Amino acid sequence: MTDADEALLRVEGVFTNIGRYRILHDVDFCAARGRVTALLGRNGAGKTTTLRTIMGLWKARLGIAYVPENMGIFGKLTVRENMLLATERRGFASAQLDRVLESFPALKMKWEAPAGSLSGGQKQMLAIGRAMIEPRRLLLIDEPTKGLSPAMVDQLVEALLRLKREHTTILLVEQNFRVAEAVGDDVAVMDEGHIIHTGAMAALAANHGLQHRLLGLSMADST
Repeated sequence: MTDADEALLRVEGVFTNIGRYRILHDVDFCAARGRVTALLGRNGAGKTTTLRTIMGLWKARLGIAYVPENMGIFGKLTVRENMLLATERRGFASAQLDRVLESFPALKMKWEAPAGSLSGGQKQMLAIGRAMIEPRRLLLIDEPTKGLSPAMVDQLVEALLRLKREHTTILLVEQNFRVAEAVGDDVAVMDEGHIIHTGAMAALAANHGLQHRLLGLSMADST
């Protein structure tokens, strides 16, 4: 998928146990600098565990932002306050804030509203926006389109494509294959805690037989 020298993130020989159960088995893959790597697989394949393991079981490192599947926002705080907590500097960098609000105009409309009052899609926008407010070396994003309407999925894809144009390195877990195809450069496919395929996203998108063999009908046919 990528030469080691090009990798911003390199996962090598990773095993993860939860209690008595081994979830990840000798996981190896790379996320290339300035590219989007899609981590795909059926439900329960070990994708979220992989992201959590990379983060050191929730401990963030400098320059890395993690957008978990449960969004991780503070419901009693306003949208503005949630965004403020995500910035490492006093106040907002206006260009960065403008970029977020241009990508997600609903956040501007709800700027002083409690985050808990947002719809599910708006909460996901806020979670992504918080990760975008500061320049990041690496974004780990877990199933951002889950439960979103088609219109909100389109907005999210545009935001991810904008980050991609800015050469942000992204590791994206996504169940919607069409979204992964739209934004992904590279792909790693998991099954039962193992990496079973790595390569170019375009090659997997062009090979329907391989999609069905690796991902199954439910994912490969999703829209």
